[in-house]
Amino acid sequence: MIDVLVVDDDFHVAEINAAYVSQVSGFRVAGRAHTAAQALAALERTPVDLVLLDHYLPDETGLALIRRLRQLGHRTDVIMVTAARDVATVQDAMRSGALQYLVKPFGFSGLRAKLDGYAALRRTVEGVEGRGEAGQEQVDRIFGAFRTTDAPHTELPKGHSAATVDLIRRVLDATGHPLSAHEVAERAGVSRSTAQRYLKHLERSGHITLTLKYGDTGRPEHRYRWARTR
Repeated sequence: MIDVLVVDDDFHVAEINAAYVSQVSGFRVAGRAHTAAQALAALERTPVDLVLLDHYLPDETGLALIRRLRQLGHRTDVIMVTAARDVATVQDAMRSGALQYLVKPFGFSGLRAKLDGYAALRRTVEGVEGRGEAGQEQVDRIFGAFRTTDAPHTELPKGHSAATVDLIRRVLDATGHPLSAHEVAERAGVSRSTAQRYLKHLERSGHITLTLKYGDTGRPEHRYRWARTR
């Protein structure tokens, strides 16, 4: 599990972001903080893998906190989650070592895309750890991990749930072979008609690939695979 500290001065926003994190497979909320001092104290008590960090904190800015964390030797990864959208702040975030930058307001799908990208980055790094050195191919994979993630964050049709999209994504992504709509429905615990409706949308938006399997009846069976670059 990837442990996350949610830092936002707004208690309500912090709870919403924590709820979003809890819905993404492989992530769990380790704590919440509403000031830079609280965040630092939380990290001193219990190190985490990732901090979702607001820039506008009451005691100091998020970027100042990142610099202080690095000075103190904390290697926690940081994704900025903030309403600050001026170019200078974005550039400073990059230079300070923030891995990604998510501008408020955003929905669940926007944050999920960043978290999926972060998980992909960790898998890529873990795949080359222990080798001592990385060749150019491995370096390119590490630096490109965030860009190659393809979580479905497009606008959903009316009546579609982001949580159900994520569930179907996880079902397809966990298998090494294409699945039929019936198999997806069984593994996701949804009706076949629901599975077909979501699969059709994801196929149209390019997030899954469709192949045809021909049997003895002559009528091809539609089979689906998550279109993730690995």
